[in-house]
Amino acid sequence: MEIARVFNNNLVLALDAMGREVILTGRGLGFQARPGQVVDQTRVVRTFVPADGRDPDHLAQLLAGIPPEHIQLVGDALAEVGLDKVGRNPSLVIALADHVSFALRRLAIGMQLDYPLQAEVQHLYTEEYEQAKALLAAINVRAERPLPGDEAVGLALHLVNAGFATGDLSYTYQMTGVIQQMVAVIGQTFSLDVDGSSVSIGRFITHLRYLFVRIHQHRQLDEGQSAIGVAIRTAYPAAAECARRLAELLEIRLGAPLTEDEVSYLALHIARVVADADEPT
Repeated sequence: MEIARVFNNNLVLALDAMGREVILTGRGLGFQARPGQVVDQTRVVRTFVPADGRDPDHLAQLLAGIPPEHIQLVGDALAEVGLDKVGRNPSLVIALADHVSFALRRLAIGMQLDYPLQAEVQHLYTEEYEQAKALLAAINVRAERPLPGDEAVGLALHLVNAGFATGDLSYTYQMTGVIQQMVAVIGQTFSLDVDGSSVSIGRFITHLRYLFVRIHQHRQLDEGQSAIGVAIRTAYPAAAECARRLAELLEIRLGAPLTEDEVSYLALHIARVVADADEPT
């Protein structure tokens, strides 16, 4: 590989054998290095391949501001808890490493941060929260000082954010609030005490997360008056009416009207939530 740009002593932008721009980190990797030189592969610790149209130069600048030991700490922790695939997402690794780096600095000066939405994160994003707890434990084994347990909330939000396909964590906070509202509307409409840990709610939340990505990318499902959509609305009229209310809520909160197909699939998930809630325990 050939060096394209040196950002600091520990980080360079390089061209790999396929001509792709990749970000390389490693202690001393950029020391006295110059563009055009061959990369010293023995110093490379991590390789990041930008995806989804992300600007490699911008990602490298973000990485350059994080101590390399914190990047390595997060990378090793991700690998230990089985999140290797997640660890190949440079945007997420940057976000997690930056979060951990700042958390360690806060801890060193005695600054305490209370996370909003802790209960909501635990109930709405059960899988990511469990992953975050395991990740935090792996980080604490390696960190100079162990981080408090509530940092799992912040880590979980970053894992959730990766699923929303946006680099803006404020979007994840917004979506969490929207999900809460939508679940509450279902509960009120059908006079249900909705169990946030139920399988049907878990499926519904997963559906919403992909829906939010489609809205964000302007790629909603849209087959017009599809046969399956008509069948769903006919079979579940009450759920379809509730789905209309949720669609109106989303249009207000996100500024995006839903297509007929998206409303129909919302209705299907609502019907499953109601059916599961009505089953005797």
